[in-house]
Amino acid sequence: MSRRIAIIGGGITGLATAALLADRGDRVTVFEALDDVGGRAGSWEKDGFRFDTGPSWYLMPEVFDHFFALLGTSAREQLDLVRLEPAYRVYHEGEREPFDVVSGRNAAVAAFEAREPGAGAELATYLDSAGEIYDLAVSRFLYDPYVSLKGLAHPDVLRKLGTLLPLLLRPLSTHVEKKFSDPVLQQVLGYPAVFLGGSPYDAPSLYHLMSHLDLDDGVLYPRGGLVQVIRAIARLAEDRGAEIRTGTPVERILTEGGRATGIRLADGTVVAADHVISTADMHHTETVLLEPELRSRSDAWWDKRTPSFGALLILLGVEGELPQLEHHTLLFTKDWKANFDAIFGEGAADGIPDPASLYVCRPSATDDDVAPAGHENLFVLVPMPAAPELGRGGVDGAGDPRIEAAADAVIAQIADWTGVPDLADRVRVRRTITPGDFAADFGSFRGGALGLAHTLRQSAMFRPGLRSKVDGLLYAGQTVLPGVGLPMCLISAELVVKLLDGDTSTGQLPTPAHAKG
Repeated sequence: MSRRIAIIGGGITGLATAALLADRGDRVTVFEALDDVGGRAGSWEKDGFRFDTGPSWYLMPEVFDHFFALLGTSAREQLDLVRLEPAYRVYHEGEREPFDVVSGRNAAVAAFEAREPGAGAELATYLDSAGEIYDLAVSRFLYDPYVSLKGLAHPDVLRKLGTLLPLLLRPLSTHVEKKFSDPVLQQVLGYPAVFLGGSPYDAPSLYHLMSHLDLDDGVLYPRGGLVQVIRAIARLAEDRGAEIRTGTPVERILTEGGRATGIRLADGTVVAADHVISTADMHHTETVLLEPELRSRSDAWWDKRTPSFGALLILLGVEGELPQLEHHTLLFTKDWKANFDAIFGEGAADGIPDPASLYVCRPSATDDDVAPAGHENLFVLVPMPAAPELGRGGVDGAGDPRIEAAADAVIAQIADWTGVPDLADRVRVRRTITPGDFAADFGSFRGGALGLAHTLRQSAMFRPGLRSKVDGLLYAGQTVLPGVGLPMCLISAELVVKLLDGDTSTGQLPTPAHAKG
């Protein structure tokens, strides 16, 4: 019999969960509070510019391939993917010439060797390890719902314990610094911790596996932006019968006798359901949508959690070309440790780092449809403390004065470091987004940009699971298993499907025989 499923949240996790369950014959409705789907992976348009407002890297392509295959299609059929060359560009404080990071083993090894003699051979060994650990993570860790520890007793895992334990106990920064001396190469290999919402000084060195993705595999981009991923999944969900209702905030998860029975919308409408799946941040779900006695975790537990960094996002529509920037460009400060301490350390809520290590996406380098002819589209991400009290953003300078002053400083920094002295004068569209906006729009825990950071005690079996103490209620998304980022959200959706079907296996769901390659 088909089940009535109410899904809270129309981000990628909610949409992916809806698509998978509707494909199995369940009656699924997605309730999204905002006027459009996508959540953090949203889109914004003004004066001919279209911006992705969240994720902008397409990594772990095999996760996307597997998800689409579960629905009998393929990433190739749903998206127009192009490979970026170079993968990204790095500007280091005090150095005028950038370092271009290229993908592919031989090219990456040569680039590292040219920067630091001996680093090429060291990188080859490093990537061998990264690839091996990545394959183990995908096959044994990421698709495990951790309802038991049986997956950790698998022979593949036991054989690697001697390798895994040191990687779990040693920070990524230490692991990298022991192998490479050049500060730029250290930063290139430590930066993947930021994809995980954290700092290379706190993330376990197990996450050196991320370098397999950009240096071995390569970096892709879906033409039209990452929003095309969202639109494709929403389309697949609706094609299979799921209903997606936007502008429909949920006020309460309803229960009876310790079991979820449905939801109540903000307008008072009651929607009955056999199962409720909340893809909102777990903290928001438990503290806002559930009665206090039904929460699975206490305030004291949450007080000990580490949110991801906050983010100052700056969306810029710029007149004229910017060849100094690649599709992905990173600016790294000399004193990287101080930069991360300003974000995660004591007193971190005092302000936004200046100068900051930051990221610039220029999709107009690859895509003709994101900016008017003769103009550029820039998405700037500045990691900052997860502190909503620092203020809200706005359009064309209308954000809080402290935020707009920080954005001015960031624009000036990009201009100086990359050699575009008139950048500020060429800005035609501008919008700022802050942790205060993340908290207000997405119920984000402490205003963090990416859910919970991937520290040791917030990874794998130590990360919050998908089951609530309320029967019939499941959690999914960035604050629970398996973690942050679009690929992890797709896996989280698959874990929900497995648990609803009573499947506690540690691997991927089998793809249908008719799936397209």
